[in-house]
Amino acid sequence: MPGIRNTGIRAALFTVPLVIGLLGAAVTPAGATPPHPVKPLTCRGEGVDPDALVRHRTETVIHAPLRTIWKLQTDVERWPSWQAPVTRVDRLDHGPLREGSAFRWTTPVPPNPVTPATSLDITSTVEQLKRNSCIRWTGPAIGEGLHIDGIHVWTFTKVKGGVRVSTEETHTGPQVDANVPFATEVLGQGLEAWLRDLKTTAEAQAARSH
Repeated sequence: MPGIRNTGIRAALFTVPLVIGLLGAAVTPAGATPPHPVKPLTCRGEGVDPDALVRHRTETVIHAPLRTIWKLQTDVERWPSWQAPVTRVDRLDHGPLREGSAFRWTTPVPPNPVTPATSLDITSTVEQLKRNSCIRWTGPAIGEGLHIDGIHVWTFTKVKGGVRVSTEETHTGPQVDANVPFATEVLGQGLEAWLRDLKTTAEAQAARSH
């Protein structure tokens, strides 16, 4: 509610650029979906919706310090500064993002086979979080003629030369369930775009610090 962000929708969901925040094994470049993940991503033992028809998982290696990547991802009020599809974010609590934190964010949805052009309002609640390791949020995304419940999981793993960032998100709701292939394509595009933006921004910050 990623997360619809609950998931986000991230980009939610239908983010743009078909946009695009609630959705293998080895490192999968952004833009590719692991064909047969061995098991879903989890944060403190909790993952995405196992029964959801709409889901996407992807990952990439970001060549930047973990602290830089984690700050970008969890300083949600600054998302609009590096993610064009996110037009506004409001924290519903204060302090560092933690379990129980909630935030409301907005992203446009272009006209598509499922709904007319609309603005998606997403309320995400952090359900699980382990600093510098993982985060899972859930929540509804609501727009004209559109209601999506999402679950979004992110994991951050140090690897040689950087950090492997993995993400998985699922969406449920009458509109997305009515056109699973299209909804899955949009979700995938949103998550891939999010990862690209995160990678580009984190690596640029890392380069400037040297």
